[in-house]
Amino acid sequence: MQSVKKSYADKKVRDVAFMEGERVLLKVLPEKGVMGFGKKGKLSPQYNCPIEVLERVGEVVYRLALPPRFLGVHLVFHVSMIPKYYKDLSHVLDFRSVQLDKYLTYVEEPVDILDM
Repeated sequence: MQSVKKSYADKKVRDVAFMEGERVLLKVLPEKGVMGFGKKGKLSPQYNCPIEVLERVGEVVYRLALPPRFLGVHLVFHVSMIPKYYKDLSHVLDFRSVQLDKYLTYVEEPVDILDM
């Protein structure tokens, strides 16, 4: 029975190593009834903004450069709570191309016709 449990646990193990200066996301676990990061309960974000890795403390432990709003929180986290941050600029909108009228509305125009 123990070998079966070990085989399940081994599937979840990931060999992760971060370099100093690399960006990671911090997993945030909201507490019941506490307003976390502007939203309450299920709608509160699971991961926080990208945070810089300061140093590797142990084999699976890292020290992070937390922003000032995290006063009273430990600076050291286990690797299971910090997934790698992949910067993706495809979801960033360029608002300079949008022309707003006096009612702050705009006309949507198709960029490409994908299929005829």
